[in-house]
Amino acid sequence: MSSKQQFVKLNDGHFIPALGFGTYKPQELWCTCFRPELVQSNLEKSLKRLQLDYVDLYLMHYPVPMKPGDDDFPKDDQGKVLLDKVDFCVTWEALEKCKDAGLVKSIGVSNFNHKQLERILNKPGLKYKPVCNQVECHLYLNQSKLLDYCKSKDIVLVAYGALGTQRYKEWVDQNSPVLLNDPVLCDVAKKNKRSPALIALRYLLQRGVVPLAQSFKENEMRENLQVFEFQLSPEDMKTLDGLNKNFRYIAADFLVGHPEYPFSEEY
Repeated sequence: MSSKQQFVKLNDGHFIPALGFGTYKPQELWCTCFRPELVQSNLEKSLKRLQLDYVDLYLMHYPVPMKPGDDDFPKDDQGKVLLDKVDFCVTWEALEKCKDAGLVKSIGVSNFNHKQLERILNKPGLKYKPVCNQVECHLYLNQSKLLDYCKSKDIVLVAYGALGTQRYKEWVDQNSPVLLNDPVLCDVAKKNKRSPALIALRYLLQRGVVPLAQSFKENEMRENLQVFEFQLSPEDMKTLDGLNKNFRYIAADFLVGHPEYPFSEEY
């Protein structure tokens, strides 16, 4: 296999990197902008800020709407996040219009469970399927059932937190296990003469997942590309499958209580 970056074809004919490395990051429609009249104006603001005519990929971030306003996390006097009532299928129609307007090449979703994806796919008058579903996915949360579902619908599963997240204090319990220190992972890495990070990325790639491994350091980006230079044996893949705990680093507890909270379902 070539050590150069490779690409995955989306269901709309466009391509994304097989490894979202370096500064690659899809643009996301935040939860406070789900009302359909806010979608295109929000995207246009992002394009102006980025000095771009269009973005390659635009994602609906979480299926749970929050009250619109200037704050990303609007809260009441008790500090509880203010949620909204917007059918995400209506938001999806606004995203389709952004694609038709040439403001975005591809549209997708993030943090949707399979039932929520099904609602979009079965929506009357659907014009464009989501090209991807970006979710937390790593050795401790391998998303096998959601991955199988997405494959059956020609939707690419994109993994954030592919190396166990960056452990930001405001999002992640600091007592949670450090994925890259897992002894089983480290044993497989030693056997293959690769770093634990490369093994974790390769595991996802071989399953048909597109991992996001963000780094702004040239040496790390160069190392990440080595993921295309080797393969894991079926035995190693089975060993790594055994690390799954259905453990979620980012549970988005601030959205619990909304009927669209996505993580109540098994997948």
